[in-house]
Amino acid sequence: MSVIAETTNRSRWTGTADAAERGHWRGVAERVAAELAGDALQRDRANEDPTVELDLLREAGLVTLLQPAEFGGGGAHWETAFLVIRILSRADASIAQVLAYHYINSGNIGFAADPAVQDAWHRKTVEGRWVWGDSVNPTDPDLELTADGQEYRLNGLKRFSTGASAGDVVLAAAAVRGGDLDGTVQLVVLDHDRDGIRYLGDWDALGQRLSASGSVSFENVRVSPADVLGELGDEPFSTLITPGIQLAFGNLYLGIAEGALARGLDIVRSRPRAWFLSQADTYRDDPFVQRVVGEFASRIAAVEALADRAGRLFDEVVDEGGRVTAARRGELAIEIAKVKVVSTEVGLEVADRIFEITGSSSARADVGLDLFWRNVRTHSLHDPIDYKKLEVGAWTLNGELQPISLYT
Repeated sequence: MSVIAETTNRSRWTGTADAAERGHWRGVAERVAAELAGDALQRDRANEDPTVELDLLREAGLVTLLQPAEFGGGGAHWETAFLVIRILSRADASIAQVLAYHYINSGNIGFAADPAVQDAWHRKTVEGRWVWGDSVNPTDPDLELTADGQEYRLNGLKRFSTGASAGDVVLAAAAVRGGDLDGTVQLVVLDHDRDGIRYLGDWDALGQRLSASGSVSFENVRVSPADVLGELGDEPFSTLITPGIQLAFGNLYLGIAEGALARGLDIVRSRPRAWFLSQADTYRDDPFVQRVVGEFASRIAAVEALADRAGRLFDEVVDEGGRVTAARRGELAIEIAKVKVVSTEVGLEVADRIFEITGSSSARADVGLDLFWRNVRTHSLHDPIDYKKLEVGAWTLNGELQPISLYT
């Protein structure tokens, strides 16, 4: 076991969020979401890197929400960060995705870095109001970090590098060849404009179009020892980053479902007449419409309760620091997998079936109701939901946990 793993106080995240913290950041997120909602469809169609939107997040303090208060950050907890992601997803899931990945990427300060250097990384993140993009996708061949004297050279290509082209720094995971770190996989943090980094701008998906998730090429990029954040290993506390990103996804899908329902309700309430065969005068009074709305509202409420419970549990496990065991980490991952399963299914169903109660005119391009479906359909393909069901089933039946990875 490493020296880091033996340290109890592994990060500055302790305890859980109180009502005042959650209430404050809920209000901030709702104000930002309202501003994003105004032109979300137009920005989606433009398909440009979200640099202006990230400035909005910076000004609101959302970028530094998880950074320690003593350095000028928000001093908030993960439960609160997951709630912020959910709220923003109601209006603009692309921007919520970039922020979610930023929280996870910068979260490696607490999960992967040695406690002796964490304060310096926190300070730099707060002072620069950095947005952390990533180039970590484990389904691509590893990037190679080759020893070059006292430094390293980084080479390779990574697809699906969310936030990298629009952010301030890029978190990359690379296999080390040579030097003192030979044979390990290290996380390195590089400034956006470092020589040798090219952003290929090839993200052109059905949805999540403003998530800046294009490929990044690294060509003989100079990496100093000071750029190395920490090892990407399998020690239980450091691997909490994976259930963290899965819970961020769950809140992303939940927020999309909430946003689709809210938009659908606005459309239904504005319709002057019911279907001509209905005995009701207006759509909002039609029993079939009310039935669907009741179904959606109930399922969303159930997912909210499960997501909130998992968010609180995540902070409770993080609070254990170096005491976190593989079993404890695995049980947390199972609870979050449950959220992922139901939020995916509810998100897809609501975003799809909302058209059933809004009528044919709601399919017009200028209405923008399709944006919710396109976003949840695109991002929910990140990792197969059947494998999350498998995780839950194997645990429930046999007490089996899946091997630790960047997906489990």
